[in-house]
Amino acid sequence: MRVIVVGTAVLLATAIASAETAYVTDNLRLGMHQTQDTSDRAFRTLDSGQQIEILNRDRNYAHVQLPDGVQGYVKAAYLVFEKPAKLIVAETLAKVEELEQELARTKEAFAVPGATIASLEQQLAQSREELDLLNASAADLNASNENYKNRHDQFKYSLPIAWVGGAMALCLLAGFLAGHWWIDYKSRKRHGGIRLY
Repeated sequence: MRVIVVGTAVLLATAIASAETAYVTDNLRLGMHQTQDTSDRAFRTLDSGQQIEILNRDRNYAHVQLPDGVQGYVKAAYLVFEKPAKLIVAETLAKVEELEQELARTKEAFAVPGATIASLEQQLAQSREELDLLNASAADLNASNENYKNRHDQFKYSLPIAWVGGAMALCLLAGFLAGHWWIDYKSRKRHGGIRLY
């Protein structure tokens, strides 16, 4: 009895240790049978991409177990060990849909900051335009200032013509008045204080 229990445990451990994951190939509906040679009527139909666990197999048939624990036999030729394209496409589409939802959530989350950024960029563009105008005005003022400095350096020892003309007219008037006074003074002194003219 002990030998039977140990033998059964070893066989069970070997079956569990040799279990592999496989998939039903693309575009196929595979029948699952009770008998090993699949000569009986299929009690379950497996769609392409169905994940199954191979408990043991020979060249033609495989003893398999479904994720829900149901066991049976299928033709081994229809099993593949890489995910079929149908399953990969379905997983990829699910991932794409998940990413699109995440993108929509991200766009929604950044809608208000995006509007703020757009407004700030517009203000920045206006500020740059104003700065360009101020720089152009400053350049004009610097050029005018430089022109005035050059003119100042050129004429720093000269006087305006109006001042020179005014001073000359004043000197002539003063000379005329001084000459007139001097002549009057000398004439009166010569004639005893009497004006003769």
